[in-house]
Amino acid sequence: EVQLQASGGGLVQAGGSLRLSCAASGFTFDDWSLAWFRQVPGKEREGVAYIGSIDGRPYYADSVKRRFTISVDNTKNLVYLQMNNLKPEDTAVYYCAADWGPVGSGLRPREYDYWGQGTQVTVSS
Repeated sequence: EVQLQASGGGLVQAGGSLRLSCAASGFTFDDWSLAWFRQVPGKEREGVAYIGSIDGRPYYADSVKRRFTISVDNTKNLVYLQMNNLKPEDTAVYYCAADWGPVGSGLRPREYDYWGQGTQVTVSS
């Protein structure tokens, strides 16, 4: 059974950093697309970053480029999201997601079948 569990959220001041982790079980990362999304109340879930299953390269939403980094540890089955220079508008619940094989844009929620439970990130000004 595929399971994802996100952790690492918290409260941080603007300009600070956090690293989110997503522990995956039930599958290995070969041939899987892996992603991070975020959502604030009343808004649609937004794709933040993903790693493609074919090229293994990271892709980012414009809003987080040069601040966030997605990475994986294949030995531990962990997906990370390193978030630097955080801004109040980054405040959201963050979710990790996974799907087997290539996805489309990689940043649309409907492209993923498997989701973690979310972890709250709050950035104070």
